[in-house]
Amino acid sequence: MTVHAKEPISVVMNDLSTYIHEALDRSIPEEVLEKGRHHLLDTVAAIVSGSRLLAGEAAIRYAATLGGTPSCTVIGSTLLTNAVYAAFANGMSAHADETDDSHLGGRFHPGCGVIPSALAAAEIAGRSGVDLLKAVILGYDVGVRANLSMGPRKLYAGGHSTHSVGTLFGGSAAAAALMRHTPQQVRYQLSYTVQQASGVQCWARDDLHVEKSFDFAGMTARNAMSAATMVSAGFTGVDDALSGHNNFFSAFSNDPRPEEFSSGLGSRYEIMEASIKKWCVGSPIQGAMDAVTALMAEHGITAGTVEKVVVELPDDRASLVDNRTMPNINVQHLIALLLVDGALGFDSAHSHERMVDPAVAAMRRKIQLVANPELTTALPPRQVIIHIRTADGREFTHRTHAVKGTPANPMSRAEVVEKALDLIGPILGGDKGQALVDALVGIERIGNVLDLRPLLQA
Repeated sequence: MTVHAKEPISVVMNDLSTYIHEALDRSIPEEVLEKGRHHLLDTVAAIVSGSRLLAGEAAIRYAATLGGTPSCTVIGSTLLTNAVYAAFANGMSAHADETDDSHLGGRFHPGCGVIPSALAAAEIAGRSGVDLLKAVILGYDVGVRANLSMGPRKLYAGGHSTHSVGTLFGGSAAAAALMRHTPQQVRYQLSYTVQQASGVQCWARDDLHVEKSFDFAGMTARNAMSAATMVSAGFTGVDDALSGHNNFFSAFSNDPRPEEFSSGLGSRYEIMEASIKKWCVGSPIQGAMDAVTALMAEHGITAGTVEKVVVELPDDRASLVDNRTMPNINVQHLIALLLVDGALGFDSAHSHERMVDPAVAAMRRKIQLVANPELTTALPPRQVIIHIRTADGREFTHRTHAVKGTPANPMSRAEVVEKALDLIGPILGGDKGQALVDALVGIERIGNVLDLRPLLQA
């Protein structure tokens, strides 16, 4: 066995660990705090709704078999368990479908892993709503930078899952801040985070969205809290897993950019570049729903008037939503459903029964998907073009340039609240759902995150 001499801590690790340690004491611009409130509310709503979907139900059942000190809330249930199991279950619910947020530049879904970790850490540490909000914003900052530091496009092309890495580092950073770890403890924690970094893109073949929920959120939130609680219990580790012999980058990346891990901390807030979905469907479909809705409103288009629909999507993501067996990630089905019903809600978008509805199936046969390479590089990103030809020979085209909910066209607080109430109400009830929304929108008024527990349970 070769013993390597103790190596100096890199500038990147020193800056990163210090920033995480000081995160709760740092002032944050109001516009960033407001965006943080939106993403906190949106993700909690996704957890509540996801607790009644396949991945969430399975996770809650599984967590119940594990026992654990009853210190943290499993949202959407009455179950209390330890921080690691609660983060896991809430993460699984958060990404139980395609309701949660995303970050295109970082190529992952940040909220579904960061926020379950932050909630669990805040509960065991007895932190305030202000602390929780600042930790969530920190988690987005660190999660995005973790992916950028590895060169995400090359990493993704090699089969690794950026969706499983960014949330892990973001959740770990949020937990470290809330548990008030010293800079040295943060460095130890990041080393255990590195050791647990994983994820392979075979999740794309999971048509039931259970393993995908684990890969994107359940595993990452669990691993983040494992690292945080281990260090809190006295575990020591490697001082700098980001540099030196056999480090994170030498193992994971053929295009390492270590400086990205700490670049712009305190001035570039990545939560401002995150997207909230207006529609509870896969990200590549958001712009298509915007475009079809616009054409319906402007020209009175209905299923009965349509002869053919051509939908053009970026060629790097068209295959992700092409005639998939899951209704809420099948672009042809969702366009057909929107045209037949005249609207699209959470229940209809997730209904397998509607996939065999004769009227929807007939409309779906009129829809053609085209993978367009020009849209892949177009800015702002995620643009979609819809062409509709009517039975009387008219032709209409709409190009969604700025998809609703993206940084170029963000949702307002009222729009985020409306979406959250639609997700929460059927499970918690109208009055309780409204109370939870009010509490999360005014999260700074919460003196202890544990005060949210009665509103989160069902």
